[in-house]
Amino acid sequence: MTDAMEVDHVEVTIGAEEDEEDVTVLEDALKQADELPVGSGQIPYFLKVIENNELTGPKASQLKERAVYDLTRAYCAAQQYDQVVEFVTGASGQAFLSTITKAKTAKVVRQLLDIVCTAAPEAHTMQESVARSIIQWTEQEKRSFLRQRVEAKLASILFVQHKYVEALEICDRLLHELKKLDDKQLLVETHLLESKVHFALRNLPKAKAALTASRTAANAIYVTPRLQADIDSMSGTIHTEEDDYNTAHSYFLEAFEQLDQMNNDEEAIIALKYMMLCRILDSLRKALFLSSSGNVGIKSKDESVDLSGLLTSKQAIKYAGSEIQAMSAVAKAASNRNLKEFQEVLEQYSSELLGDLLIKHHLHVLREQLLESNLIRIIEPYSCVELSHIASLIEMPVVVVEKKLSQMILDGKLHGILDQGKGQLVVYEESEKDRAMEKGLQVIANMDAVVTSLFERSQALRTVMM
Repeated sequence: MTDAMEVDHVEVTIGAEEDEEDVTVLEDALKQADELPVGSGQIPYFLKVIENNELTGPKASQLKERAVYDLTRAYCAAQQYDQVVEFVTGASGQAFLSTITKAKTAKVVRQLLDIVCTAAPEAHTMQESVARSIIQWTEQEKRSFLRQRVEAKLASILFVQHKYVEALEICDRLLHELKKLDDKQLLVETHLLESKVHFALRNLPKAKAALTASRTAANAIYVTPRLQADIDSMSGTIHTEEDDYNTAHSYFLEAFEQLDQMNNDEEAIIALKYMMLCRILDSLRKALFLSSSGNVGIKSKDESVDLSGLLTSKQAIKYAGSEIQAMSAVAKAASNRNLKEFQEVLEQYSSELLGDLLIKHHLHVLREQLLESNLIRIIEPYSCVELSHIASLIEMPVVVVEKKLSQMILDGKLHGILDQGKGQLVVYEESEKDRAMEKGLQVIANMDAVVTSLFERSQALRTVMM
């Protein structure tokens, strides 16, 4: 009995040593690949590890998994993007995925797609091809759970490519499935992406509704700081569009603090720029009065744009650079109410300011406000003034000035007419509005309500008598 146990023990030990030798061979191949620069030179070593079908143990699977991730990075570094798609759908990738559990497969596939998006952030077409190939494979293998997550990733890739209609179709289909399964985590992410797509399409009511749905689902689960920062940033964006700059600033501050703690400098700078934008817009809203009161364009020291407290904080000071300089220059030009200086800032920092959808839109609104403010301040002393004189004072072409004045007249911000034959602007004096017609319409509306009420009561009495 003892001899037999000793023999079994020896056999197990020998088998373990053989297995250890084989795994060591895989480790040596990975070490050789690590000694080379990331790129095409590493690819043969990684393929050698992955295509070794003799080993299927836990440690061998772990090494093969690592080789799959490193192989994807090597393909991306060598810009062999077609090989990534071929590997996912080809024999090598499928052979490895067939040897691991379904849960492990889902993790590997999702991690592979994340590596592709991180290693080649600009290769959106390749990312889309890889995602669609994985979705096709999941449909064949009937992996619904994995398919939904890859489709969510595909929708985000399409969003970056500005393919908003396709992204919205995927989101709608996903939400229909996820509500049945009650997958809160993916519901939060999909509703948030839906909100971003609607905002990009300038559909603010639907963007706000989708964001509300995302926040509602997020309240029921634990949300990672990264996802919470995205939700706060989108909330700030919606409030900025609604001109609620104080609330928007609070949301952007929450997002900035979380991104700063995660050392996500790239997105933290964007959140800081949004905070500066809200501070600029809020200050100018208090200082610019586009009304018929004659107080347009009044400059007050109390209402000047002050960003010193925001930029000298311990968290924000490390993000100093061209992005922050651009927003500071905008704040300075806006404080001076100088349209020419504002235009020069936009030209000097065009890449920093006009590359962001939210900042670009609101800087355009700010430019229009400054233009209107300067025009009304110039024409205020006159009852009749030549357009060429206005254009020379504001240092803009006559055509642009004429177009803007006509728009202001139609919007009711300026009372007057344009005499195009003489090239003049005739300004009318303010007069009190005739309230007789408004009161007459109000009386008629009240009488209509009374008659309708009496008619309904008469019908109710007839019904009772019958």
